[in-house]
Amino acid sequence: MDFPITGVTISPFFLIGIGFLVGILGGFFGVGGGFIAGPLMFWAGVPMNFVVGTDLAHMTGKSIVAAKRHRTLGHVDTKLGVVMVIGTVVGVEGGARIVEYLKHEGNVDTVIGVAYICILAIISFFTFWESYRAIKMIKSDNTGLKDIIAFSSFTKKVQQIELWPMISFPGSGIERISLWVVLGVGLVAGVLAGSLGVGGGFIRMPLLVYVIGVPTHVAVGTDLFEIVISAGFGTISHAAKGNVDVLMALVMQTGAAVGAQIGAVSTRYFAGPKIRMLFSAMPLIGIVLVLIRLLSGGPME
Repeated sequence: MDFPITGVTISPFFLIGIGFLVGILGGFFGVGGGFIAGPLMFWAGVPMNFVVGTDLAHMTGKSIVAAKRHRTLGHVDTKLGVVMVIGTVVGVEGGARIVEYLKHEGNVDTVIGVAYICILAIISFFTFWESYRAIKMIKSDNTGLKDIIAFSSFTKKVQQIELWPMISFPGSGIERISLWVVLGVGLVAGVLAGSLGVGGGFIRMPLLVYVIGVPTHVAVGTDLFEIVISAGFGTISHAAKGNVDVLMALVMQTGAAVGAQIGAVSTRYFAGPKIRMLFSAMPLIGIVLVLIRLLSGGPME
């Protein structure tokens, strides 16, 4: 199938398959899935600036479906998601400007590709280490706990930061936390969303759990709710810059809508640490795909 905006020819079934896979992962882990969809599109020969903008567009539609399902399960802290949007929107625009600068410099593929690899490797290692320790703690506990954080002492210290204004999030069981901590998490995730073509979920979900102290299942649903807004804003920003192939995004969305429903419902059958351990393997797939594409020196046909 020809996509005249990006100037590439790709099988629509390949794109639907990407959407379906990313939909399942997004619904289950609370991420936009850009660490999978982005590298696959890049690997198939889509120019990186279109990878960024088009993936954000597809991500927006998929996240709407998944967030709606999580809301029915009681896994969305709307107040927290809305507050985080403030920092995220600022970060997304900053990230989009980074992409524009790299496009003019002519090294956008290399710089963003290397950034993908470094960030995903750190996230994968830390999440696996923490979840492994948490699972061992649950097995040695006789109270029937299903969600525990191995490094909860760090989270408690963050919540004790007295930097006015302080705010509460009953939906996440958080009595007091500095507003600036929440905005900072949103800002970091937003920059990644705008510059790497991801919803920021692959960094925001761990930050929600380990920094802010949100229960894993609520972090998944809230992250998807926030992705709807941040990815939507990123889509508009990149569309104005000519980086979005709407037809390609719609083809991917046909598979994503189904996958997102399946992923969201599946979270009911897994404890928090097990979700995080499974999550730790996902960034490694993105690393491999980006390495293959960068080392090939051109589109993989």
